[in-house]
Amino acid sequence: MITIRKSEERGHFDHGWLDTYHSFSFADYYDPANMGFRALRVINEDRVAPGGGFGRHGHRDMEIVTLVMSGQLAHQDSMGNGSVIRRGDVQRMSAGTGVLHSEMNPSDKEPVHLFQIWILPERNGLKPEYEQTKFTDDERRNTLKLVASNQGPVTIHQDASLYSSILDGEVKHEFAAGRYGWLQVASGSIDVNGMTLEAGDGAEISGEASVTIGGKGEILLFDLA
Repeated sequence: MITIRKSEERGHFDHGWLDTYHSFSFADYYDPANMGFRALRVINEDRVAPGGGFGRHGHRDMEIVTLVMSGQLAHQDSMGNGSVIRRGDVQRMSAGTGVLHSEMNPSDKEPVHLFQIWILPERNGLKPEYEQTKFTDDERRNTLKLVASNQGPVTIHQDASLYSSILDGEVKHEFAAGRYGWLQVASGSIDVNGMTLEAGDGAEISGEASVTIGGKGEILLFDLA
């Protein structure tokens, strides 16, 4: 079964400095029918204006993955990490027992477009960690490139795998028995098993042995326990 969640069905807030869409309940958006899916707790699609951002704040017991679609995002945290995240970068921060961080748009001209994903960890009380790895567009073109899982390349503490792809063709993903999926369309127009999704749409996948994904655009695919 594939259940589509249309872009316009997501929670949406425009704060001026931040234009944000929430696939699942988050902050001031409460939707008891969409509290997450399997270990996926948050998929936020954010556009942050030049000079804007998320000031220093705290998290704990969550695997936080950030992917930048365009622009750049400056990261600072209480573990002593400082970096700039750009297109192709995948950042993972395990909040664990507690971490403070900020994510700001350092540009005075260009907005930043990003996805921030929260995944429930396999257990609470982990040591806070930070990791960042870059994947080129060519590495992700017309293939499902594994970018994060409990085995790497970016290591998350949960039985979940995240694939990224830039499509102008077709790819196929097979699910092991008892696995689930979530497909998020970052841009373009995509077909999955004959169903059409547009930019911002997501799809909950259950009971499917495989999915065939085609079209032209950029996607994120989660394989979940």
